[in-house]
Amino acid sequence: MAACSGEGAGGGGDTGGNQPGDLTIGVSMPTQTSERWIADGNAVKEKLQAKGYKVDLQYAGDDIPTQSQQVDQMITQGADVLIIAAIDGTALSSQLQAAADAKIPVIAYDRLIRDSPNVNFYVSFDNYKVGVAQANALLVGLGLQNKDGSKGTATGPFNIELFAGSLDDNNAHFFFSGAMDTLKPFIDAGTLKVKSGQTKIEQIAILRWQQETAQKRMEDLLTSSYNDGSKVDGVLSPYDGISRGIITALQNAGYGSGAKKLPVVTGQDAEIASVKLINDGVQSSTIFKDTRLLAEQAVIAGEAFLEDKEPQANDTKTYNNGVKVVPSFLLPVQTVYKDDIKPILVDSGYWTAEEVAAGQAKS
Repeated sequence: MAACSGEGAGGGGDTGGNQPGDLTIGVSMPTQTSERWIADGNAVKEKLQAKGYKVDLQYAGDDIPTQSQQVDQMITQGADVLIIAAIDGTALSSQLQAAADAKIPVIAYDRLIRDSPNVNFYVSFDNYKVGVAQANALLVGLGLQNKDGSKGTATGPFNIELFAGSLDDNNAHFFFSGAMDTLKPFIDAGTLKVKSGQTKIEQIAILRWQQETAQKRMEDLLTSSYNDGSKVDGVLSPYDGISRGIITALQNAGYGSGAKKLPVVTGQDAEIASVKLINDGVQSSTIFKDTRLLAEQAVIAGEAFLEDKEPQANDTKTYNNGVKVVPSFLLPVQTVYKDDIKPILVDSGYWTAEEVAAGQAKS
């Protein structure tokens, strides 16, 4: 993917007379509570440093004022490019205006920054397709569909529940739209039944994607909607941390023991703890977004700006941030079931077999 991305690759071009060692790239990441963001931050930093750039990498602890302060500081200290994965996609307008005034290009990383004209580029995955893939993985897990998209042997009806990400994250809405567009025909036909009746994103969203919040919501759903002896057959989960919270609630309620088998639970990000759960037959699937490719694309875009060039976009229509359509480079995603762990995750070097067995990344 990165090899097809055009001008920025390779470096060594016109950087206004400056050498890479004279240039600083500010990298603002939302949190270190998710291993995914740690991996992203490290990957971006390592790839930039390998090209000789100075890197100011900051994590904001999922605190919006902290991220705002950190970005302000990067601007005042003379960053030449900013790469920002926003906590709240609407909370950085004043910082982005300051960046524009200082002629500092801004690359939105994975999460679109909204309501500002001062977002120069967006690197992400095809987030609508992530939602489609999650819904398809749920259908495959239930037996309604085969992996190749053909009709499965199961007929239902199945009880399912729906979870979404944080409402302040633009991606959560794309995931939800892709998933619901895929599931709606099955819900309309009665093959899938959302027993709680909670199908609107505002009802099912999990603030900050928190595992504990997801666990509490699943517990509440079991108490309110499944106290009549009925069972949950499947749960649409948009993120592995949320999935683990859901699974904990289900296991505490007796699922996974005896005849009460665990529901099909989807996920996203191929976090190592969830990859182990998939390997152990506990979680059904995850969506793998190769953060190494995303980091590479962010670096390519950053280098293009440093060379006074426009980064090459492969989507100039989809991502309207409320003020403008932000030129974007979107990467593909892969669905990982148990039998995909080795060919997709281990053989590519993303995780080792030992890490999968332990459910823990080596430090």
